Amino acid sequence: MSDKDSFVPSCSTSNSIPSCSKTDSISGLSNEDEELTLPRASVNKMIKDALPNIRVANDVREMIMNFCTEFIHLVSSEANQVCMAQQKKTINAEHLLTALDRLGFGDYRAQAEEVVKDCKSKKRRQSTRLENLGIPEEELLRQQQALFAKAREEQMAQEQQQWQELQAAAQRAAIKPKTEESSDEDDYS
Repeated sequence: MSDKDSFVPSCSTSNSIPSCSKTDSISGLSNEDEELTLPRASVNKMIKDALPNIRVANDVREMIMNFCTEFIHLVSSEANQVCMAQQKKTINAEHLLTALDRLGFGDYRAQAEEVVKDCKSKKRRQSTRLENLGIPEEELLRQQQALFAKAREEQMAQEQQQWQELQAAAQRAAIKPKTEESSDEDDYS
């Protein structure tokens, strides 16, 4: 086994998991599946981060994008089967971790668990921000409504001022031609 082979985990798949056929084009996906690909910019960034000093051809980038998409389909299909076997309706992190193990990608489990842990702590921090303010929700709502009312008043005052300026300009324009006409009639020289 060469060094290249050691980076690719073994994979045992079932026949029920869809995969790209040999008749697929280089893009590897049908029109229906095209919507399900990863964003090209994200894949390009991942490639650049992994191989900063190497230029990667476009067809290789496309192939990597297809491999990533196929990997996601494979893991999500297996996670769905785990979820259905447990008679659950929502796929959760534990289903994905089990799917990684079943498919032979156990090497990725530690990283995946770390990501789950980070996501949970981030979600916890976001949910406690409101609680850490020390202001009751009713008071925050009252303050928000007061700010909206103030903004409406300022908007109305600004519109009223613009309207008055337009009216004044229109009156000046209407008076100016009359004074010019009357001065022409009075000139008898």
